[in-house]
Amino acid sequence: MREIKDLTMDDLEYLIEQKILEMLGDPDSGLEVMEEFEKKLRKRLGKPSKRIPHEEVLKKFGQD
Repeated sequence: MREIKDLTMDDLEYLIEQKILEMLGDPDSGLEVMEEFEKKLRKRLGKPSKRIPHEEVLKKFGQD
């Protein structure tokens, strides 16, 4: 069993999110996706995305 001190921020955020969903339920549960949105999403997912390395983004926006 892991201790809290060994968790990363991502681990902690995930656990908090899961606990909130457990307590409140999924607010989108039972909703339907609009046909127009689904078409746009499928079109977008069909195109390869351009991934930019983190270092390149930092250089571009002046974060040293």
